[in-house]
Amino acid sequence: MPRDWDARTYDRVSEPQVRWGTAVLDRLPLDGDERVLDAGCGSGRVTELLADRLPRGRVIALDGSPSMIDAARDRLARFDRIDYVVADLQQPLPIVEPVDAVFSTATFHWVPDHDALFRNLAAVTRHGGWLVAQCGGAGNVSRVMRALASIGDGWLGPAHFETPLATTRRLEAAGYVDVECWLVDEPTRFEAGEPFQTFLRTVVLGPHLERLPAAEHDAFVRTVAERMGEPSIDYVRLNIVARRHVPG
Repeated sequence: MPRDWDARTYDRVSEPQVRWGTAVLDRLPLDGDERVLDAGCGSGRVTELLADRLPRGRVIALDGSPSMIDAARDRLARFDRIDYVVADLQQPLPIVEPVDAVFSTATFHWVPDHDALFRNLAAVTRHGGWLVAQCGGAGNVSRVMRALASIGDGWLGPAHFETPLATTRRLEAAGYVDVECWLVDEPTRFEAGEPFQTFLRTVVLGPHLERLPAAEHDAFVRTVAERMGEPSIDYVRLNIVARRHVPG
C-alpha cells in the first residue's frame, strides 16, 4: 500500500495544490448528476469543490492513505453523496459501478507504475467517460532534487515525473482517446523558515523521512531547506485530458 500521510498538516499547508486543483476542476465537463472518482482525494479540500458541482451526482473519494481518508470524512461531513475508499491505484480498484469521470490532482507522480495506473482507471470508467488530471511532470521540483542529491546517500525518492509524450502513449495503450498532455511551470514561493520547512516535511520529503530515525527528521528537513537557499519550489505540472475509448 502507499504510505500514510500527516493529513491534518497537509490540509493546513496545501494551498498550492488547492489552487492548481481548482483550475483542473474547471476543465472537467459536468452536468451535475455524474458519478466521479477523485483518484487521490487527500484531505478533501478539492473534493469539496468537486462535490459542490455535483448536486445530483456522487463522488467516490479514493486515497491510499487512511489518514487522508479520515481527514476527508471530517471535512466533507455535510455531504451525503460521497463514498470513501482506501485503495492503491497500482492495483485493480474496488469499484463495481463504472464512473462517468476520473478527476485527480497532485497524485499520479506518487504511483510508480503508470501503465498499471491508467489500466486500472480505464477499467472503472464508462466508455466515453473523462479523465481530467494533473500531477508532477518532467522537471518537477528540480531544486529539491539537487539538494537531495548532495546529502545523505543521495536518494532522490520514489516520485515519478513523466513527460507528455510518454504519458500520451501510456494512455492510448490503456484505451484512452482524444488525449491531450502538456506541462506548465508553477514556481511557488513560501515564507522562509518554519513554514517552508513544514511544507517540505509534509508534502515533499515524506518518503525520505520514513528511511530515517525520528530523531534525525528535523535536521534532514533543515539541511534540505538550507541547500535550496531561496524558499521556493520550481513546480512543473503535467496536465492530462482524455476520454475512455468507445467501442465500434
